[in-house]
Amino acid sequence: MVAQATAAPLESTPPIGTRPLALARWLLFVALLVLIMVAVGGITRLTESGLSITEWKPVTGAIPPLTEADWQAEFELYQQTGEYQNVSGPAGMDLAAFKFIYFWEWFHRLLGRVIGMAFALPLAWFWLRGAIPAGYKPRLLALLALGGLQGAFGWFMVRSGLGSEMTDVSHFWLSIHLLTALFTLAGLVWTALDLRQLAAGNARPARLTGLSIVVIAVLFLQLLLGAWVAGLNAGLASDTWPLMQGRLVPEADWSRGALWTFTHDPFFLHFLHRWWAWAAVAALIVMARKVKPLERRASIAIHSAFGVQIVLGIATVMTGVDLWMAVLHQLVGALLVGATAWGAHVLGRRA
Repeated sequence: MVAQATAAPLESTPPIGTRPLALARWLLFVALLVLIMVAVGGITRLTESGLSITEWKPVTGAIPPLTEADWQAEFELYQQTGEYQNVSGPAGMDLAAFKFIYFWEWFHRLLGRVIGMAFALPLAWFWLRGAIPAGYKPRLLALLALGGLQGAFGWFMVRSGLGSEMTDVSHFWLSIHLLTALFTLAGLVWTALDLRQLAAGNARPARLTGLSIVVIAVLFLQLLLGAWVAGLNAGLASDTWPLMQGRLVPEADWSRGALWTFTHDPFFLHFLHRWWAWAAVAALIVMARKVKPLERRASIAIHSAFGVQIVLGIATVMTGVDLWMAVLHQLVGALLVGATAWGAHVLGRRA
């Protein structure tokens, strides 16, 4: 009895030399930067800025054009794209308008570099100081690799829209780019929560439960549909709610087969996105109710996030995809991912 009583405090103490709480705070700060990145990415998409920089220069690209000759050279590269030849050029884009869209794409890429440094440099410092608890190094390296992949996927997305015949990026690559960012966000939140639990004396990482897997799968499909809607500009398919074209189920193009309709038709994808949202809401309500007795704040976060998200989604449709309304819709979607990761972690904690 005495031996057990004296052993308990030792088991509830984090390993000597490690700093789990400091690591958790750092990861949550990086998660905040990813949230900002998602919002800036939404602005980049909605202002049609993504193709304004036609080259991928991970190092030298951090410096924007500094002279009028440099700006003109960048503008001439953009003028070779199908987007300019078929959309921007006929609309009368001049150099001043080009500078506006160039800024958002440049800022989006710059923020990606900042996030990379904000993760890699502290990681190296914690590593050299021996502050990382056992078992967490592979996970942190995986998160670093995801950040690198995110940059590569972003370039593949841009490259898919270059060429004289293209007027936009591939909605498939856009979805991969966005969902990788959201997956990284969830990983940052989950790992930070594991580290906070470790700092509090619970050394066993949380695990995914069956309910959490189902909820995540339902939410993943909704996020995928949302990314395709954004990539195809399908939000403009209707500015009314709940009806589309005066009917519940809109007319869709089935002439190319069901697979094409489910992956390319803007009207049908818009329809699926607005109504699958309610399946996601139902799944999230079940999760939030299970979470509430364990951690009320996480339950409130889930309810708040999906409630605001539904309102913003309807408002985005009815305002004809207003820029800031749509950006808020994407930002709150990312917050919903973070809240869901929090709820799943609460359900998966083990004593």
